[in-house]
Amino acid sequence: MKSLKFIIMVFLVALIMPTSCNKDFLNTQPLDKISSEATWADGPLSEAFIFNIYSFLGYGGFEEQALAALTDEAMFTHAGRNINTFTEGSETPSNVAWVSGTYEWGNMYLAIRQANIALDRLPTSTFTDDNLRNRLLGEAHFLRAYYYHQLIRYYGAVPIIDKPYGLDDDYALARNTWEECVDFIVSDLDQAISFLDGQPETAGRTSKIAAMALKARVLLYAASDLHDAAKASAASSVLGSYANKELFAYTSGSQQSRWQAAKAAAKAVLDAGSGYKLDLTEPVSPEAGSANYLSIAMGGGSAVGDAGAAVELLFQRTHTSLYTVEDNWPLGGIHFGINNGPNGYHNWAGNTPIQELVDDYEMMDGSAFDWNNPEEAAHPFTNRDPRFYSTVLYDGAGWKPRPSDVTALDPVNQIQTGIYDDGSGGFLNGIDTRESPIENWNGSRTHYYVRKFIDADPGLPDDQSHAQVIPWPFIRYTEMVLSYAEACIELGEEDEARTWINRIRFRAGMPAITDAGDALMDRLRNERRVELAYEEHRYHDARRWLIAPSTLGRGIHQVDIKATLKPGMSPLVPYRHDESVYDYTYTVVSNTSNETRTWADKMYFRPISRDEVNRNDKLIQNPGY
Repeated sequence: MKSLKFIIMVFLVALIMPTSCNKDFLNTQPLDKISSEATWADGPLSEAFIFNIYSFLGYGGFEEQALAALTDEAMFTHAGRNINTFTEGSETPSNVAWVSGTYEWGNMYLAIRQANIALDRLPTSTFTDDNLRNRLLGEAHFLRAYYYHQLIRYYGAVPIIDKPYGLDDDYALARNTWEECVDFIVSDLDQAISFLDGQPETAGRTSKIAAMALKARVLLYAASDLHDAAKASAASSVLGSYANKELFAYTSGSQQSRWQAAKAAAKAVLDAGSGYKLDLTEPVSPEAGSANYLSIAMGGGSAVGDAGAAVELLFQRTHTSLYTVEDNWPLGGIHFGINNGPNGYHNWAGNTPIQELVDDYEMMDGSAFDWNNPEEAAHPFTNRDPRFYSTVLYDGAGWKPRPSDVTALDPVNQIQTGIYDDGSGGFLNGIDTRESPIENWNGSRTHYYVRKFIDADPGLPDDQSHAQVIPWPFIRYTEMVLSYAEACIELGEEDEARTWINRIRFRAGMPAITDAGDALMDRLRNERRVELAYEEHRYHDARRWLIAPSTLGRGIHQVDIKATLKPGMSPLVPYRHDESVYDYTYTVVSNTSNETRTWADKMYFRPISRDEVNRNDKLIQNPGY
C-alpha cells in the first residue's frame, strides 16, 4: 500500500521533471501542493485522500492514557494527567477532563469535514477505475458514520453536517435529535454496505462486514436504557429533569422494536462471518482457553499465539502508512508494552488493573470469586477463568525474561508486586513495586499490571527499540455475539442467548451457564466485561445499562501481598514465589493515592466545552452541566 507521503513525492517529482517545452516558467501551480482537481482526477491520489480520513482514528485504544482508566477496569498510575477531573466528578464545560483525540469534538468534525469533501467529489471524479471509486465511496460513508458514532456515544446528539462548508457558510447549527443522529449514521452505513459489497477485505481498511458490524453496535446502543427517555428519567433525576431529552434519548416509539432491529443487525454479522473457535460444544482445557484468548488479543500480530485468530477482527487499526505515523517515542500503539508493563522491566505501569476487575473473573466452576471463602482468599489467583491469566499480571505470574541489569534479582522471570520476608526481621520489596530498586516511580499502585495486548514473545523486550505490531480491535466478531445475546435476552429469547454465550465460554475453557431472568442478564454483562476488557467497551456499557453509579463510581481497591517464611525455612536468594517456603497473605485495601472516585449523573455524557458553545450559541449543553 502506498503511503500518502510517497504518492505526493512522486507527484511532485513528475511536476518538476524537465520537458521539451521551454515555457515551464509560465506554470504557476504551487509545487508543494496537489490541486483539488488533480486529486479527484487520479485514483491513487483520491485513495490517499481517503487514507487521510482514516488517520483520525489515531492509535485506536493504544494510547498512553486509556479509556479503561475512566472505568472500573484500570487506574492510571501517573498523576497530573487530568483523568481525576472526570473520575472525581468535577468536570465542567470550562474545566474539561482528559479527552482522547479519537473522540474529541473538534477533531471528529475535522474528520467528518474530510469525509464530506470525499463524498461530494468522488461521484464526479474523473479517474477511470469505477471499482476503486465505489470502494472509496464506501469507505468515506463508513468513516463519516464511525466519527459520528464516536461523537454521539460520548456527547449525545450532535449537529449533523453532511456537506463541505465554505468560508461564507453559517457554522452555527443546533444539535439534531438523538433519533435523527442514529438514523443518519445507519443510513451512511447502509450506503457503505452497498458500495463495499464484493470489495476485498484488507487489514486496516473497512469492509462490508465491518460496516454491518458498526451498524449493529449503533443499533444496540440505540436500544439501550440510557437512550430510552422513560427509563433514563426513572433512573436519574439529572436526566429526568433535563428539558431536552430528545438530545440523548428516544422520546417516543417502541424500545422492543429497537431491540428487534439490534438483534437482526447483529445476527446478520454472525451469519456473514465465523469468528474464532466459536463452534465448540464443550469447554476446552484451561490452558487452551488461556491460549485462545491470548491469540485473539495478539490479533495475528505476534509469533505467540494462533495467527488464525485474526479472523476475529472485523475492523482493526494496523501499523501501516494508512494511519498515524509511528515513531520511537512511546506514546502509541507500537509501545503499548512500554506504556503499561512492569517497572521491573523498565516499563511505565500506565493503566493498571484494579481489584474491582480482578474480582469479577469467575472461578473455573463458574461460581463468583468470594473473599469470604477462606480457600479462595488464601489463593486468589488460582483456578480462575482462563482469560484472567491472559489479561492480568499478578504477583508470582510468569512473564518475559528480565532485562540484563535485572536478571540477577529475578532469574526465574516472575512478577514481584509484594513484600517478602528476608529472614532477618525485615521484608524485601518486590522489584515490580513502587518501592523497587528498579524505577520505583513507575511502579503499579494496585499491585497488578495489564498483560492483554502486550506481545508475550520472549524475544521481544518492551523497550523503545523493540516495537510490537499488535493490531487494535475497533470491532471484533465476539462483540457481535455478545450484542446478539443481549438483544435476545431483552426480547425474552433466553435459550438462544445462552447458546451463544456458551460458545464464547467454551472457547475460553469455562463451563456452560444455565441462568435465567435477571441472573442471565447479570451473567451476560459480566461475560462482556471480562471478554472485552481493555477494549473501550466498559465505559459505554456501564452508562448505557444505567449501572454506572454502582460500577464506575465504586472507587479503586488494590491488593497488598505479604510473604512470611514458614517455620524453619530460610529465605530464597534471590527471591522467587514458592508456597512451600512462604505463607502468602492477600489484603484488599482502598486506594485513594491518586483518585477518590465518585459518580455524578452528569457523567453519563461528557460536557460540550465552553469554547465550542462560545463558537456556536445554538448548542444546548448536556444534562447536569
